[in-house]
Amino acid sequence: MNELSNRINALAESATIAMATKARELKSQGKDIISLSLGEPDFKTPKHIQEAAKEAIDEGKYFSYPPVPGYPDLRKAIADKLVKENKIDTTPEQIVVSTGAKHSIANVFMCLINPGDEVIVFSPYWVSYADIIKLAEGVPVFVDAGIDQGFVVTADQVEAALTDKTKAVIFSSPCNPSGAVIQRKEMEAIASVLSKRKDVYVISDEIYEYINYTGDHVSIGSFPEMKDNTITVNGFSKGFAMTGWRVGYISGPIWLAKACSKIQGQFTSGTCSIAQRAALAGLTGDMTPTYDMAKTYLKRRDMVLELLKEIPGINTPTPDGAFYIFPDVSSYFGKSDGTTTINNASDVSMYLLNEALVSTVTGDAFGAPNCIRISYAASDENLKEAIKRIKELLATLN
Repeated sequence: MNELSNRINALAESATIAMATKARELKSQGKDIISLSLGEPDFKTPKHIQEAAKEAIDEGKYFSYPPVPGYPDLRKAIADKLVKENKIDTTPEQIVVSTGAKHSIANVFMCLINPGDEVIVFSPYWVSYADIIKLAEGVPVFVDAGIDQGFVVTADQVEAALTDKTKAVIFSSPCNPSGAVIQRKEMEAIASVLSKRKDVYVISDEIYEYINYTGDHVSIGSFPEMKDNTITVNGFSKGFAMTGWRVGYISGPIWLAKACSKIQGQFTSGTCSIAQRAALAGLTGDMTPTYDMAKTYLKRRDMVLELLKEIPGINTPTPDGAFYIFPDVSSYFGKSDGTTTINNASDVSMYLLNEALVSTVTGDAFGAPNCIRISYAASDENLKEAIKRIKELLATLN
């Protein structure tokens, strides 16, 4: 008998985590799996950040419950960074530190959304957006940007999607899964549309800001007309290779920051004290490792793009940020190797995992059913071998 709540029964499992789990199962059976499914840097956390954590432990001052919204010095450092780098007018009181950017997003939606409220989601979108919105009893409204427009939603599309039920808009730039970056001109146009609706709040997910190959990361919260209606979400997982440390944050209106702190106080309390000390060192210390990682990702992107171009039938746009390539693989739909028939992107992903021993993620999970997501946060050697396996396997389909 299933006595679970309707809430949890309706919740989908994260597709990226599900694929990673399947890949680990096969690996435990002795299979030579190359994992290109998780959005996780393959770099170690920079040494000076590790050392800061060790020092915090040795000091013995950080073993008690930390303040629910984060240590004051970390919140100040985050506010200073947002003012200086992102041109966002904010204060430490507007910052709430949480257990990762995903936790931050969940806090925001739980505090903002009432049953039936609509949330515009730029699509392709990160897998968890839709289910977090549903968990908050909201209704995700997807605005699709196809491969023909570089996976970037236009201001006209946003305006057309707005209704009297719209409560929020969420997007990521650079985008997971597509790697698309909203350029300044289009961001200005989107801000112009949304600034007319003071009852609509923008959640801007900027977790990949340091992995941006355009040279111009634009925060929608930097536009004066969006100051009071933007919640900027960020964290340390991607730019600082700190996925396991679980530190994220928001900057938003003070009333919302207080609400997020309130809900966090009931659910999790403050984020791990030692992880916060490490995050502070990352934000205030040497940024060279972060910039070097981004340079390496760019080289890998170019290498993988060149290798993928050798595979017939794969339509591969050039991503401007993050560490993903999001090719359209629909030309393989309907093809077969005589035993297995490919009907959709999920079939492509499972076929690659079972036969080529390469894990990817189906685009279905991101609102793009013709695509698969390939992470190039892996070594050059693994990337070359993975693309070689993919090429050889897909050549067997006709």
